[in-house]
Amino acid sequence: MTAFAALDLRLASGDRPVAFGGTLGPEQLLTAYRHGLFPLPAADEYASAYNEAVHGETVGAGEVALLPGAADPYALAWWSPDPRPVLRPGEVRLPRRLARRLRGAAQWFTTVDAAFGAVLEACAEGRQPAWLTDGLRTALVELNALGAAHSVEVWEDEELIGGVFGVAVWPVLSLDSMFHRRPDAARVAVADLGARFGAAGGRLLDAQWDGPYVRSLGAVPMARSRYLAELAGTPATGTLPGGRLPVARLV
Repeated sequence: MTAFAALDLRLASGDRPVAFGGTLGPEQLLTAYRHGLFPLPAADEYASAYNEAVHGETVGAGEVALLPGAADPYALAWWSPDPRPVLRPGEVRLPRRLARRLRGAAQWFTTVDAAFGAVLEACAEGRQPAWLTDGLRTALVELNALGAAHSVEVWEDEELIGGVFGVAVWPVLSLDSMFHRRPDAARVAVADLGARFGAAGGRLLDAQWDGPYVRSLGAVPMARSRYLAELAGTPATGTLPGGRLPVARLV
């Protein structure tokens, strides 16, 4: 049994980390997602010290688990919010103004896994807290090479203007982060990824953190118990459709 499988999420709080510690190798990362968790690494030693100051008491009381394998366990937190904001693949909302934009001179296209590293870099730029650390990015690049992590890129001619990336644990795809350099480009990336994932047999997009923006995309809260049941559902066997596709097909 893995350390993640031993965690009893029925008893875990949904508004604080479920566990600290462990490592960020691609195998452990994928196992965490399969068990309904995702990582939030500390950006530096000060962020790690903050984690210990805030959560050390609950760790000591056994309410938050401490996983083996890390010299500084508080440098890596594992979260499983309750409820989880989720979207069905074909139900991502796109604004009407996007159709007007696409009728203009600029033509937008999407690709999948064509610039995974560039999407990671863009998602990391200027973000606070700086959770997309070098260690996590390395693990995600390895998962991408293994076919478990994916990105969708939105292009205006040859310029990368938006994107999203996430980890697929069929039949669920967990959306880690997105970015835009043109209005609506991040929404397009999510809608395109949902369309491709749905075409491959995927059934659920997990937006991880609830908030106004993901709600505007169409996300609805799902109890963690039901989310975990979805994760345990019959896995899809398809692969994401590739190719350079026009955004106009989505609106």
